[in-house]
Amino acid sequence: MSYGFRNDHHSPEDVPEALNESLNDLQLDYLDLYLIHWPFRVKKGTNNNPENFVTPDLPATWGAMEKLHDAGKARAIGVSNFSSKKLGDLLAVARVSPAVDQVECHPCWQQTKLHNFCQSAGVHLSAYSPLGSPGTTWMNGNILKEPIIISISEKLGKTPAQVALRWNIQMGHSVLPKSTNQERIKQNLDVHDWSIPDDMLAKFSEIKEARLLRGNFAVNPQSVYKTHEELWDGEI
Repeated sequence: MSYGFRNDHHSPEDVPEALNESLNDLQLDYLDLYLIHWPFRVKKGTNNNPENFVTPDLPATWGAMEKLHDAGKARAIGVSNFSSKKLGDLLAVARVSPAVDQVECHPCWQQTKLHNFCQSAGVHLSAYSPLGSPGTTWMNGNILKEPIIISISEKLGKTPAQVALRWNIQMGHSVLPKSTNQERIKQNLDVHDWSIPDDMLAKFSEIKEARLLRGNFAVNPQSVYKTHEELWDGEI
């Protein structure tokens, strides 16, 4: 069981409060994974409106996470939506290294720089939105219509979704697909007893990439991040 606390719970005293609330709600004694959801902070009890922005102190927040790990309330601790630079800065001061960086990752946003950094630093990359966001109205990202993915799926006798998920798995990432369709859920699980051949895997480098989830809410003249470049440290 994993959980990422809200942007208004970055204060060191609020980090354990958020965890305890989750444990009580779930009737658990510990979480398998506890995450900093975004490297972005607002005042406690508020929303993401600009007047509520507070400069994050990620080392202090992480220190509170480490204490929960020490106490056994979080078996592993990690981050989400951290760039290579932000992850590296945290690793430089961390006593307990982040186990995971959970980020958007799929064949149309391959996170090559972050992938390489995580491999070198011993941090696991976990992919959310591994199928993009087909069917959503707020984010135009149906990667399942990408011609290269369709071509490979036809050659292998698999669905485009299975090929997209298998790509992430062969990159060494865990995947977090979402679906309410029972048949698609079954298909999404059928990605472990076959592989994409090397020659087809090489074709993924030809796919045009674009980040779908840009973190617009965190970018503002009143934010610590004035531009998307600052939020993602150039990984945009």
